[in-house]
Amino acid sequence: MDKGEESSMREGYVDWRSRPAQRGRHGGVCAASFILVVEILENLAFLATASNLVLYLSKFMHFSPSSSANIVTNFMGTAFLLALLGGFLSDSYFTTYCIYLISAITELLGLLMLTVQAHTASLNPPVCMSVNRNVSCEEVDRGKAVMLFAGLYLVALGVGGIKGSLPPHGAEQFDEHTLHGRKQRSTFFNYYVFCLSCGALIAVTFVVWIEDNKGWQWGFGIATAAILISIPTFILGSATYRIKIPTGSPITTIVKVLIAAINQSRASRKTNNAIENMSTTPSNTAGASDEEHAKGMTEIQTVTEDLKFLNRALDTTPTPPWLRCTIKQVEEVKSVLKILPIFMSTIMLNCCLAQLSTFSVQQAATMNTKIGSLRIPPASLPVFPVLFIMILAPVYNHVIIPFSRKLTNTEMGITHLQRIGTGLVLSVIAMAIAALVEIKRKSVALQSGLINSTEPLPITFLWVALQYLFLGSADLFSLAGMMEFFFTEAPFSMRSLATSLSWASLAMGYYLSSVLVQLVNSITAAYRHTPWLYGSNLNHYHLERFYWFMCILSGLNLLHYIFWARRYSYRTSGANYQKEIQMGNESPDV
Repeated sequence: MDKGEESSMREGYVDWRSRPAQRGRHGGVCAASFILVVEILENLAFLATASNLVLYLSKFMHFSPSSSANIVTNFMGTAFLLALLGGFLSDSYFTTYCIYLISAITELLGLLMLTVQAHTASLNPPVCMSVNRNVSCEEVDRGKAVMLFAGLYLVALGVGGIKGSLPPHGAEQFDEHTLHGRKQRSTFFNYYVFCLSCGALIAVTFVVWIEDNKGWQWGFGIATAAILISIPTFILGSATYRIKIPTGSPITTIVKVLIAAINQSRASRKTNNAIENMSTTPSNTAGASDEEHAKGMTEIQTVTEDLKFLNRALDTTPTPPWLRCTIKQVEEVKSVLKILPIFMSTIMLNCCLAQLSTFSVQQAATMNTKIGSLRIPPASLPVFPVLFIMILAPVYNHVIIPFSRKLTNTEMGITHLQRIGTGLVLSVIAMAIAALVEIKRKSVALQSGLINSTEPLPITFLWVALQYLFLGSADLFSLAGMMEFFFTEAPFSMRSLATSLSWASLAMGYYLSSVLVQLVNSITAAYRHTPWLYGSNLNHYHLERFYWFMCILSGLNLLHYIFWARRYSYRTSGANYQKEIQMGNESPDV
């Protein structure tokens, strides 16, 4: 093994055959390009299923509008939450390479089930009957519903694994030891969002049109073909990938440090004196094994003052061997805990984004969806933010970022937290616009005498495009900012899991949307005969009040975010960044 291979092993990277990765041969732009192409296909498959799903459930499976909305948010929430599982397995036991392949096959099986059900009339509920202008629909029975949900949640499991493994797999292709490599990694995250949008553009235009005009079996079939093609495409780049070696369960490290800190807090009141001694002597890994002590000599030699409670895990008081912690482990757990308030602050933003897949689509479905002689499917509304993202992402990467770097004379230019904060501000504006548009839509319904009708209203659906535009812009700033922030701020051994927090935030946002709908209905039903968001006719909903409520919550969340963001200090800047690089070079356990 030559020096380059030894260095690669110390850094924790191998090729797809588990041989040491070589600089110049593995990783770089070429390897990341395969991943970006795969992401286009993967997101096409996912959004071809999800973007129009609310109408499939309500019109073809005969669920109510509110039930359909909750099914969609639960499905998408589960898919994104399972990204944590994909990230955890990638860091712990498997590699990002293996997790992607397993997840893609799982998603393929789910899409096959949905395609077969949509194609087979006997697996769908009976067609609605019209009697005296009243439409009667029989909801899908239990057996058919089981097949529907089995297919959906197999897709969710596959999507979660892909989201948890593919972004960190791409980011790991770049050498973080150099400024050029870190800039390339930042570019990767921007173009990752760009490729997400490319897949979304095809899904919400071509595939949605196919679903509305040719049948859902064709839409699901295209999604199935896309994920099928992505598998050999990903494998084709195998020879160029460098793959991070799994380092064991990060959850175990986190739990170990927390339990050790609590245990030592109860066992001794003399922790502060012990910690002061540790921070100035080579015995800073006291309590660990001799092997861990040797490794600790190449690690950060001081204990930070952040989250001082966790420093008690380093106490010299006799502890069980399995609770003995090194400074490296304690500082890694601190890094994870410090990013959690930022993570929590992004959930409300994603709750707002959930409306784009539910009530916003249903709003557009009640309006005039024609542009000239061309009829636009309501589920194609996301084309507006998608196109905006596709234009803004390259402009942001090649114009705004270089200009801001020169202006601020810093490596990042615009910080990750500033990007996320911009997204939160845009989400507040978007929900206010959504409320105003819904007020206008209902006023038109009332004036035209169609308040009790399901006929299209004489108002263009382009009004709803305004909220899509602002929320799409918020998504661009927040998602790329979150992924890069969590990846760079997390310890090396926990990066896949940390990057998955971006998708977990989306998941919790979708779940929160479902909870808020149920909560609002429960509370409003207590003083009204009819809840705000109940019934089969959207014109009878008080959706504008719900949007104002979301706007207020988003504003309060923005204040919460500012509180934590102003107090956050980046661990991967200046001297701290060089220490992280040194640990990656010298410590064998990473």
